[in-house]
Amino acid sequence: MPLSSKQLGLIAAGGSAVLLLAAFLFQAAGYAPCAMCIWQRYPHAIAIAIGALLMVGLPILLLLMAGAVAASVTAGIGMFHTGVERGWWEGPTSCTGSGLDMSNLSAADLLPSASSTASALVMCDEVAWEFLSLSMASWNAVLSLMLAVVWAYAAYKHSFTQPKIAQQEPL
Repeated sequence: MPLSSKQLGLIAAGGSAVLLLAAFLFQAAGYAPCAMCIWQRYPHAIAIAIGALLMVGLPILLLLMAGAVAASVTAGIGMFHTGVERGWWEGPTSCTGSGLDMSNLSAADLLPSASSTASALVMCDEVAWEFLSLSMASWNAVLSLMLAVVWAYAAYKHSFTQPKIAQQEPL
């Protein structure tokens, strides 16, 4: 039995929930997030909220398209973050070591969300964890891009499976 567009949207929202939960689990395991890691979490939270809205009967096509945008945004941030980690381009000076004299700055000065201990400071241009040569930011980009495709396919499917309003011919 093929999945409906609404079910596909819920699966994609569930994927964002899994990725967000994984980020919190990594944080609980001692991998403190950098500022850009935090930025990647917001679109996932929005995608989860969109999934909840799918359950209450709001316009499905609009929600599916918004979910695709949210997943695409976090994938884009993840790609940008990956480039910063790999030194392909400069990242925000507030969370990278480029051209900054940090000798007199505390973690709270550099990242408002960081704790006051310097050990919790994570720079955006440093890879804290990687698997199969991909950092957490890279995995977020890859998996979020896949979720964006699911959202977009659900919107495409919904737009072509809805009954069309019969056009009346002019008299």
